[in-house]
Amino acid sequence: MRIIPAIDIIEGKCVRLSKGDYSTKKIYSEDPLDMAKRFEDHGIKYLHLVDLDGAKSKHIVNHKVLENIATNTSLQIDFGGGLKTDDDLRIAFESGAKQITGGSIAVKNPETFSSWINTYGADKIILGADAMDEKIAVSGWLEESDKALIPFINEYQNKGIAYVICTDISKDGMLEGPAFNLYKRILNETENDLKLIASGGISTFDELPKLAEIGCEGTIIGKAIYENRISLKQLESFILNSN
Repeated sequence: MRIIPAIDIIEGKCVRLSKGDYSTKKIYSEDPLDMAKRFEDHGIKYLHLVDLDGAKSKHIVNHKVLENIATNTSLQIDFGGGLKTDDDLRIAFESGAKQITGGSIAVKNPETFSSWINTYGADKIILGADAMDEKIAVSGWLEESDKALIPFINEYQNKGIAYVICTDISKDGMLEGPAFNLYKRILNETENDLKLIASGGISTFDELPKLAEIGCEGTIIGKAIYENRISLKQLESFILNSN
């Protein structure tokens, strides 16, 4: 299972929110590159970079931060937040993203999102399936849609999607543990080749082997790192033992 730390960006700074609520913003670092280098120094190879300004303004904003991290580390970055047009996508890939995550656009403009899967391939495009009470949420989680989570994933698997990041919003940033039962159900009720990336609520190191056992392909860890609930040393040893 891949370990994927998260860096969320507002105004060029590394922040975390609780349940996607912008009023809960807490700044953890003025310098996202410094944070990314710390991850890299501990054997981490992947990064989940979220442009929260982009999610709010509905177009890419913090691509310079992406470019800075991509140029100065060897981390493989998946980038999301506000990607709405072919131009946003082009900027993200030109700025160094290895993959992009599309959430709201997959709900609101499925034709465009499906065309990205066809153009760039399933290895480059990740479906962001963020849910509250198993209903897909959009627009930086400011709106709930009427789409049920698991049928939504199934629908996109039929269109060729392979990678899915699923966040249970009620868990996100709360440090109360991830949605184990939800992830089990998703893996049971979707096609076998789904690469499910768990996100939200990770709070202790012991949860990581459990997520791996369920069959998650990766896990995104945010606040637990920044609040020192899980140390980078622990993640380094998990990665070494997994290889």
